Amino acid sequence: MTQAMFFFALVVLACVAAGRLSGRLGVPALLLFLLLGMLCGVDGPLGLAFDDFVLSEQICSAALAFIMFYGGFGTRWEAARPVALQAVLLSTVGVVVTALLTAGFCHLVLGLSLAESLLTGAVISSTDAASVFSILRAKRLGLKENTASLLELESGSNDPCSYLITVTALYFLGVGGESGLWIVVLRQVLFGLLLGAAVAAGAIFLLRRLDFSESGMDILFVFAAALLAYSLPALAGGNGYLGAYLAGLWMGNSAIPRKAALVHFFDGITGLAQMILFFLLGLLATPSQIPAALPMALGVAGFLTFVARPVAVFLLMKPLGRSTRQCLLVSWAGLRGAASIVFAVMAVGRGAAMGHDLFHVVFCVCLFSVALQGSLLPRVAERLEMTDSEESLRRTFNDYQGENLLHLTQFRIGEGHPWQEKRLADCPLPTDTLVVMIRRGQEQVIPGGDTLLREGDLLVVSTPLYEEKERGVPLREIPVEQGSPWARRRVRELELPEVGLIVLLRRLDGSAVVPKGDTEIRVGDTMVVTDREEIKASL
Repeated sequence: MTQAMFFFALVVLACVAAGRLSGRLGVPALLLFLLLGMLCGVDGPLGLAFDDFVLSEQICSAALAFIMFYGGFGTRWEAARPVALQAVLLSTVGVVVTALLTAGFCHLVLGLSLAESLLTGAVISSTDAASVFSILRAKRLGLKENTASLLELESGSNDPCSYLITVTALYFLGVGGESGLWIVVLRQVLFGLLLGAAVAAGAIFLLRRLDFSESGMDILFVFAAALLAYSLPALAGGNGYLGAYLAGLWMGNSAIPRKAALVHFFDGITGLAQMILFFLLGLLATPSQIPAALPMALGVAGFLTFVARPVAVFLLMKPLGRSTRQCLLVSWAGLRGAASIVFAVMAVGRGAAMGHDLFHVVFCVCLFSVALQGSLLPRVAERLEMTDSEESLRRTFNDYQGENLLHLTQFRIGEGHPWQEKRLADCPLPTDTLVVMIRRGQEQVIPGGDTLLREGDLLVVSTPLYEEKERGVPLREIPVEQGSPWARRRVRELELPEVGLIVLLRRLDGSAVVPKGDTEIRVGDTMVVTDREEIKASL
């Protein structure tokens, strides 16, 4: 046991170092985790022989469940709502189209049986949440047309559909049990949705009414809820990944206390899960068997990347009025990764009779996808003119910045502002506050004490980050929907308790408004308010 702990510590340290190195090399960190596992494997310098597919499926499923949960938890629904229809179509119909097209290629071109072709297409039909999240966030890639939200919502929600198709394919290969196929499918969807939603509703109810903050038990409570959201549907014969993602999405977009601490915790847990998952998959691979699987893998990878994925994307997105540039970028961003390999491990571990080396074929497809598509994703986005430098700087109230002790905010010098036509040195800035930049039209001005402020200047100001300790003022978001008593009223007309305050209004176009008494609240706004019991009672 001590040796295992020692080895595990070394693996984590090596993965952390690889993650730091990935930025300098320009390759995704997840690819380095895979290669590190292969170096430790049976054909590597350490020569560790590991081929337990059953144990690997259990470990990888647990890691993937946390990635799915946090993928939902970190998805801001208000930002994703404008592209929700496209994302849901891609994560359901798009997955089915991709699987069927790839299955047709495997059967007609590669000569596999129908059942084997369907299984091969099923396990690689989804884009991988861990890969997409890692690259988008590591590169701080701001994308136009709300494409980042589209990719995150799609890649975070399509694994359950891919898992469902994989279970269906296994059924045709005789690994489906005695129940009828329609019962298996219905149970997968129904139990995944109902039990995942039940766990989320119960967790939110308790987090709002019980005081966990004194001992930090709220973090352990949500940790347990994530496990329960996956395991409860899975034990009932349902889709655990669907339950975990749905629970994370609901909880992440609900008003729960101390969300900052939860974000920091699950950032670390998800990072560890990605390290373990990709390292273990690399350890499970046998590099000496890769050459035999490579021709089939390259054929499948090429067809998937340049035919199946683009056909599915254009078929579903163009009729909805999306631009050709966005469709091309979304097609290229369809990375395959850990989820596909985990589903292949599941198929092998459950004894699916295959005429080819499914695991290493899928492993090579994913290696190709992460290495080529992942590495070139920023360049492809730039060539398609889909990058947005301003988008990468935007922050939401739930997007905390780790170790950064400074907070950036902005305000504009409007007509009649007391600072207008004054030198910056003569303006009464609060202590520990610094103007770091002035945006004047299209020009960026680096400010100095003698800088003269003009009407229309946008000041970017740094202030010390407020850290909520034991007692603070938590914030919550309230969407203003059609029929809401808040809609089409001015702030001064609202009967807020004395302890209540509307901190910010976020408009549908993405702009943020600091409200005044005559500010009108519109349908579609998101209000950020102080989260006190008195305000909850007034809603």
